[in-house]
Amino acid sequence: MEASCLELALEGERLCKAGDFKGGTAFFEAAVQVGTEDLKTLSAIYSQLGNAYFYLKEYGKALEYHRHDLTLARTIGDRIGEGKASGNLGNTLKVLGRYDEAVVCCQRHLDISQEQGDKVGEARALYNMGNMFHAKGKQQLWGISQDPGELPPDVRDTLQRATSFYEMNLSLVKELGDRAAQGRAFGNLGNTHYLLGNFVEAIKFHRERLSIAKEFGDKAAERRAYSNLGNALIFLGQFNAATEYYRNTLQLSRQLKDQVMEAQACYSLGNTYTLLQEYERAIDYHLKHLLIAQELNDRVGEGRACWSLGNAYVSLGNHRQALHYTRKHLDISREIGDRNGELTARMNVEELMEALGVKEGDLSPVESEFEVQGNRLSDDSYLLSCLCCFSDASLLTSPQTEELFDLIASSQSRRLDDQRVSVSNLPGLRITHNNLGHLCGESDPQEPSDDFFNMLIKCQSSRIDDQRCSPPEGGPRAPTVPDEDFFSLIQRVQAKRMDEQRVQLPSDEQETDEDEDEDEREPGVTDS
Repeated sequence: MEASCLELALEGERLCKAGDFKGGTAFFEAAVQVGTEDLKTLSAIYSQLGNAYFYLKEYGKALEYHRHDLTLARTIGDRIGEGKASGNLGNTLKVLGRYDEAVVCCQRHLDISQEQGDKVGEARALYNMGNMFHAKGKQQLWGISQDPGELPPDVRDTLQRATSFYEMNLSLVKELGDRAAQGRAFGNLGNTHYLLGNFVEAIKFHRERLSIAKEFGDKAAERRAYSNLGNALIFLGQFNAATEYYRNTLQLSRQLKDQVMEAQACYSLGNTYTLLQEYERAIDYHLKHLLIAQELNDRVGEGRACWSLGNAYVSLGNHRQALHYTRKHLDISREIGDRNGELTARMNVEELMEALGVKEGDLSPVESEFEVQGNRLSDDSYLLSCLCCFSDASLLTSPQTEELFDLIASSQSRRLDDQRVSVSNLPGLRITHNNLGHLCGESDPQEPSDDFFNMLIKCQSSRIDDQRCSPPEGGPRAPTVPDEDFFSLIQRVQAKRMDEQRVQLPSDEQETDEDEDEDEREPGVTDS
């Protein structure tokens, strides 16, 4: 029985390391069904099951097993294990947007690592703390219309805290001689400085990231670095230099057979050549983006490509071709329920038809069939989209709604106590005379205080209040184009280009920053 449990767990770990997380979870679950009296082995199985479910995006299951791991580690007085379980729990809570709880867990990991003199664990905890604040800062940016660097004080503070933790992580991994970890730290320092509007600093860190990626032959990281360098150079007005990096991004995306990133690179190149007023080249790349978006059935991305093509053809004076793509944009906007895009495209269709001196009935059936596209969103239409997002805010103000929130908050504040199951009920635990002493405290494990769980309860009880003012969603996701908030920035800035060019070049576009590996998860059965 004992050998069977361990063998099942080791096979599960082997499959997970090979990237087969579904198969791995099946073996780990089988190991839990067999059960074991070895508490260390069971803790490692919980940890690996949590990690496997995390990669399968089954975050509820991931939380369940990381909590089991944390409970068992605390019970047997395994401080290092408690720290690792806290870190994994924090990473999962971060993905769920529960940042305050995540920070408490990662801080616990950091405190225990420092207490135990575990430098590797400390470096991981510092990196993950940076990730928590980085992700929270990006969430706070949703729906905010300021240009990069023009941030509300609370957002700036959050991102600066992320930068501080990344800097501490970088210092420690340099001391440890961990070049791969240095690369991740450089990449995310570049990303946070980019969001803060420190573009020169961002370029410095992304160049360091690029150098280490090449050193390791890490093509995916190299592609991210090229893309991020292009983004930062765009905001410095160095468009020609940006195109070089975007072309490298495109080349590597094709080598990696990553169509999504290939499409984004084409989109970025199309926009950059538009800024350079090289409209024929811009059209070539936007057509490439359009073909991939159609192949991937990304209707939102297809609409964006048509929008860009319409603009480029207007700039070339080819109003009939512009009308073709503008009408295509209009049809797609109607189909996906993009009211703002529909209003803009409709206005552009009317203007183009007037310029051509044609009416709807004058268009051929092929032209009528071929749908939509359009323009430079004006500041007014951008504001309209923001107002539409908040149109249901009055629903949150009724007394009945307040009572409901209070009831849910009260329920959430009790959840942690409910989840702190009895150790004897942990799945896969076979209680024997040998481990009964550990479970009953006879081996004198360190008795942990309840401060950690009390802090989590406080965070959970405040979550509903945080959610009452959470920012609106940015609209349908388009995998082949940059994030929606960045696309809105392009629209706003391009709408002002003529006025700004009387003084200086504008700050425009492209992909948003691409993060490094999101979090560092802890090892499993054979490494525990």
